[in-house]
Amino acid sequence: MNILPGEQVNAQHSKLKLGPGLLQISVGNASESAPQPIIATRAGTLKHSSNRSKWWIESNSRRYVPAAQEAVVGIVLQRLGEGYRVDIGTAHSASLDSLAFEGATKRNKPNLKAFPLLSFPACVGSLVYARVSLAHKDMEPELECFDAQTRKAEQFGELKGGFLVRCSLQMCRNLLDPKYFLLPLLGVKFPLEAAVGVNGRVWINAKEPKQIIAMARCIEAADPDGGGQDEIATKKLLDTLDV
Repeated sequence: MNILPGEQVNAQHSKLKLGPGLLQISVGNASESAPQPIIATRAGTLKHSSNRSKWWIESNSRRYVPAAQEAVVGIVLQRLGEGYRVDIGTAHSASLDSLAFEGATKRNKPNLKAFPLLSFPACVGSLVYARVSLAHKDMEPELECFDAQTRKAEQFGELKGGFLVRCSLQMCRNLLDPKYFLLPLLGVKFPLEAAVGVNGRVWINAKEPKQIIAMARCIEAADPDGGGQDEIATKKLLDTLDV
């Protein structure tokens, strides 16, 4: 369902969570039978989870706008006291506390490398797969590298080795869809690792460099903002690559 800014959304659930593009506004006379109204703040396609507890708007915006609970791939820019400043592709960098990792203590915490600002552009800082824990328009985003409910790392943490691919936000959403063809197609050819952030960044890794290159080329070819190839065309491309 396509929606425009200012339109009201009839989203109701006992554990309702609103994602990007939706805002619940405060009305003085609202009650339990008539809850606070929810409006769209951007144009796009209205989406919801299977149980209708999570609602959000998907749009083909160029810049990532952070929202709480979303997974992102970030580049460590700078170390500040007991934390780090991390680039996640937003207007402002995010903050990551050095204790926001599974099992981290003041004596035992990860030592991430910061981006060398005055060095050759190819030299980048550590990569992290993190979850947005705080997102507010008047504050810089905050990140965590563990699951908020279990306090375990799950899939979050430092990403070692591999290669970072930049793509459209739509492509990231496609890759996160279990029904999307690309990652299963590549997984049949060779073992791989991937961390997909909704911020237009995908970290990929495989045994051999040529396999990593093949993954990157397929992602770029299937990207709606690039070649936009379908499964058949991507299979043909993959067959031409030496993997």
